[in-house]
Amino acid sequence: MLKQGLQQSQLQKLSPQQIQFIKLLQLNSVDILQRIDQELIENPALLRSGDEDAAPSENPEDLKDNQETDTASEDLSVEDFLADESFDVKEYVNDEYDPEGFHLSDEGDEEKKERPLTESNSFHEELQEQFNAIAESEKELIIGTQVIGTLDDDGYLRRPLEAIINDLAFSLNIETNLEEMKKVLAKIQGLDPAGIGATSLQECLLIQLKRKDQKLKTVQLAIRILEDYFDDFTKKHYEKLVKVLKINETELKECITLITKLNPKPGEAIDNSATQYITPDFLLIDQDGKLSISLNSRNAPDLRISRSYLETLKGYDEAKNPTREQKETVQFIKQKLDSARWFIDSIRQRHQTLLLTMNAILNYQKSFFEEGDETRLKPMILKDIAEKTGLDISTISRVANSKYIQTDFGVFPLKFFFSEGISTDEGEEVSSREVKKILKDAIEAEDKARPLPDEKLMDILKEKGYNIARRTVAKYREQMNIPVARLRKEI
Repeated sequence: MLKQGLQQSQLQKLSPQQIQFIKLLQLNSVDILQRIDQELIENPALLRSGDEDAAPSENPEDLKDNQETDTASEDLSVEDFLADESFDVKEYVNDEYDPEGFHLSDEGDEEKKERPLTESNSFHEELQEQFNAIAESEKELIIGTQVIGTLDDDGYLRRPLEAIINDLAFSLNIETNLEEMKKVLAKIQGLDPAGIGATSLQECLLIQLKRKDQKLKTVQLAIRILEDYFDDFTKKHYEKLVKVLKINETELKECITLITKLNPKPGEAIDNSATQYITPDFLLIDQDGKLSISLNSRNAPDLRISRSYLETLKGYDEAKNPTREQKETVQFIKQKLDSARWFIDSIRQRHQTLLLTMNAILNYQKSFFEEGDETRLKPMILKDIAEKTGLDISTISRVANSKYIQTDFGVFPLKFFFSEGISTDEGEEVSSREVKKILKDAIEAEDKARPLPDEKLMDILKEKGYNIARRTVAKYREQMNIPVARLRKEI
């Protein structure tokens, strides 16, 4: 039975300006530049400092039909605006909204140099060019193109050939069979770099080995190991390999050295992309032992309001009997000015929040920033910084995400400074990073023929006063991407 009723409830709803600020806050230095460029394109009332003050070449009346309404705007409709007698143009032309008052900072004298982008072919394009030169028919070229397009970024063919046969039949109306597919795949596996087109790691390594001089005994043994004893090799059952192959440890070591020098990801060998650089969001400045934080001035350009748009509003204010077209133009300008003002305010607020948070991290981890010693890091979680700044934990999380600081000891992600705490036998709380550093040093110093199991690592930590369970040792080891003792064994 259906019933109608009224119910009251309280809901927390973010304003469009708050949503805009949250989205901007989580962007890093590269993404924020792209976002600013996008806003400059979409909003003609927003300009960079140094841009000409002349009005845009497009007429605002023409623009209003092509520009989408800004999501941050809560303006009245055109009809409501025309009927609204309370609208005061002076709100938009007073000193508070003067173009000169919207500069983000006085920095930016540093010459801004742009790194040139290199023009290069992609991984698949390089392979396609090689295959084009050896394809014997149009059909083989089509099949080869389909297979090459199916390779993943590491250069492997993960999709079964039967499935590719179906793809060719449905999408390109090409009929083929498994034998023909294997012939084309063999040609692709003959392309450079060696190992391309393999369906598994085992096949990838074998393809590379078989291109070497197979008259050499080491190459022959390595091929036999991968073909017949691949599982034993990956599990480092070296004693078994020595016994079944009837070789000594020196010969086995030569085979292992040869295999480990092969490329398990041949697709990465074709990497013509431009080098990716990390642009730090913060700079640590040391002036006579006094540390301070500065925002990278290249992260965001100074922004201001278009003077020509304000002049248009002033002209409207001085008009005695404005026409309907003038009122519609003013409505468009008002909308764009509001959007520009909110965007600049959000950028300002982002800068203030970033500095507030980073300064709190600096004060909390001052010992590390002074010496650069990782063991000097104190246990610190998001809640600690939230309490010091008075900001919400989610805000601190957004600031720490994908942000970097440049110090005299290197460039660090902000997440590097956050770690859980561990109590020593004396009751002192230390960072888990200190424990990981001890684990790493112990593993690097171990006898590789007899690597230390997690139980031994646990005992080493206990001797140093860190009472940590074996499962915690295993967790830290895995976080550092260090394999178990059996897989670290060498001969």
